[in-house]
Amino acid sequence: MQENATSAPPKELRRLDLDLVALASDVPDFDHFPTVDELTAAFQRLADDHPDVATLHRVGTSRLGDPLTCLTIGAGENDAVVFAGPHPNEPIGGLTALHLATILCQDEALRSSFGLRWHVIGCIDPDGSRLNEGWFNGPMTRGHYGRHFYRPAPDEQVEWTFPFVYKDAYFDRVMPETLALMRLIDDTKPVFMSSLHNGENGGVFYYLSRPTPELYEHLYVTPRALGIPIDTSKPEVPYVAEFSPGVYEVIRGEDTYDFLQSVGNDPTDRVGGGASWSYAERWGTLTIVTEVPYWAHRDANDESPSDLTYADVLRRRASGLEEVHRVLGGVLDTVQRDLTVDSPYLSALKWFVPGLPGHVAADRTRADDPENARSATVAERFHAIDVGRMFAVRYGGMLLAALSAELAAGNRTPRIRAQFAHLSEVFETWTEIAEGETAGEPIPIRHLVGVQLAAILAGARQAVAEAKG
Repeated sequence: MQENATSAPPKELRRLDLDLVALASDVPDFDHFPTVDELTAAFQRLADDHPDVATLHRVGTSRLGDPLTCLTIGAGENDAVVFAGPHPNEPIGGLTALHLATILCQDEALRSSFGLRWHVIGCIDPDGSRLNEGWFNGPMTRGHYGRHFYRPAPDEQVEWTFPFVYKDAYFDRVMPETLALMRLIDDTKPVFMSSLHNGENGGVFYYLSRPTPELYEHLYVTPRALGIPIDTSKPEVPYVAEFSPGVYEVIRGEDTYDFLQSVGNDPTDRVGGGASWSYAERWGTLTIVTEVPYWAHRDANDESPSDLTYADVLRRRASGLEEVHRVLGGVLDTVQRDLTVDSPYLSALKWFVPGLPGHVAADRTRADDPENARSATVAERFHAIDVGRMFAVRYGGMLLAALSAELAAGNRTPRIRAQFAHLSEVFETWTEIAEGETAGEPIPIRHLVGVQLAAILAGARQAVAEAKG
């Protein structure tokens, strides 16, 4: 895997970046993503082994009754908050949080160099994470991943259930897990925060809560050293600012609302709560989000012209999402009267599947904009194709899980049995295409942890420098 689209860092950056690269390169090998119980036990061992510098304390309770714990490390004059699992299908951050906490506990020189009191949460959504544990041991194929995949609807995601008021949107259905983070943020008033997310296929990209030019080159160095491409295929959403290639402004609910309104969608129907970074800005917090993929793809940062216009790319993505909606919506409509198990998979699908036509309409509206008649890059073409593959595998797997729950409960009506068989065949085809047309190369887990670790340390150092004026 070769990263080829980022220039070399200036000389004055190299000493810091070599330190970060060394720390990132020193991450141990991992052969799987840890379960919630494994993470909980590992953080408890750290607290037991380092009582002079670390304290494990409870900050809340999950919806299903799991304790939410935070490891506080050090005694600096400023605070940093790092939490993993705000989306439960993104487990890389759990390992990153654990490795960060480990080296901070073990390395007094590193710990004291920041002058920070660190608050590290290994998993903020244990309930949702447990529903993904079926793929945590691999094999890391798109099919196995999708068949054991779970992602909650936005109003049940920790990251998107902070209080939010904007125009006609109002959200205050704060979940217990979100409330725990709100209290931690308000109690510590952190100068720095990292919400640990990850992508899926392509390359590394970042979100920052404010323009921070001093950081951009630092963020490129570690992925380059570890052979992971920077994803320059444009942001996940079309309305965020690009600070630097692969470095974007965080997604804000206000911008989502305005964009949906501009393309003719009802924003009050699809905009839920706010995000952690928006909530923390009341304290002047610098937040960094590092999105690292499980699979790297050579096209993710290929800025050369493709054989399509950007309008063509948008129409192709719209067609792919339309097909996903046709199949999954058809299955749901057929079995609707027979469903008896109110599973988390089903409640999420009732939000995601009806939302697909809005994405289709938005892409087609944007495709008609004369500005998008330009040539698309290879990276943009790759992203457009892969988004359709991603949603097909994710939501197809979740619907199979929902139907499996019905069958396991003894609800074996003709419609449920027939649609389960039908969707199983379609899902097999979808995964074969995803593992062929846009298949990436699996990235060693230690390298993904290393990239997130380096970004956290670089961001924290910058935030402390800004706090000191």
